[in-house]
Amino acid sequence: MQSSPPTPLDLDLQGSLPLGRKLFSSGMTAIAFLFSAIAILPLFAVLFAILQRGLGRFSLQALVDLPIPLGLDGAPGGIGNAILGTLIMVGIAALISVPIGVMTAIFLSEFSQGSAIANFVRFIVTILSGVPSIVVGVFAYGVIVLTTKEYSAWAGSFALAMIMIPIIVLSTESALALVPKAQRLASAALGGNRFQTTLKIVLATALPGILTGILLAISRAAGETAPLIFTALFSENWFTDLRSPSASLSVLIYNYSNSPDPSQNEMAWTAALVLLSLVLLLNIVSRWLTRR
Repeated sequence: MQSSPPTPLDLDLQGSLPLGRKLFSSGMTAIAFLFSAIAILPLFAVLFAILQRGLGRFSLQALVDLPIPLGLDGAPGGIGNAILGTLIMVGIAALISVPIGVMTAIFLSEFSQGSAIANFVRFIVTILSGVPSIVVGVFAYGVIVLTTKEYSAWAGSFALAMIMIPIIVLSTESALALVPKAQRLASAALGGNRFQTTLKIVLATALPGILTGILLAISRAAGETAPLIFTALFSENWFTDLRSPSASLSVLIYNYSNSPDPSQNEMAWTAALVLLSLVLLLNIVSRWLTRR
């Protein structure tokens, strides 16, 4: 059987593009790359500045020692208490916010789709995600600090958890929504109930997206300053207990960047480098665990 001769449309599809369309396509590609480079340039500029100015005092001693007293230039000192305080407060905030955020997202996505209460909760969460962090700090100050009559690491953890919860809820709900409905139906066809389908199929499939949202929340909480100024304040000593003021990297950066002491200004850049490295390390470890 002889094949039919090619039509003019087939010839157009198989032939090369006209010169005008080639130039337009190449021009749009070049413009896209140009604006992408412009968008990424500030990020690399910030990273370069932090590396350039933060490596000067970066050492093992700086990571494990207490800060130097004001005016003692050249004395040994570090940011060990701020690193420990940040890890503890962000860790407690994650322990509070991750279960609440993930369970709330599961409720909105899997058990109450389209209901009035789900729409109301989603509306409240969306509003909370846009509340400035300083307002969250004032709220935590009024709820915990004024009630207990003391600044504390627990109050700082509470404030950070309030910031993290909306981010985790919205990102987790988006990740769950991307799971194909066919997987849920297949699990039901094999005899799985709603709980088994959600736990073993939906959550397992959406786990990379959920972890990404949790990492975004932790990264933002680790860099917050205003809520901790209102709640945890700052301390020049090592962390003792949750009912006492605690140092943190973000508040240390804020205090040292405004200090008249040049050595503290330099240590502020080192603290920024350490904070950036902690967030990067957390992202790398979580990606590795997800792949595993």
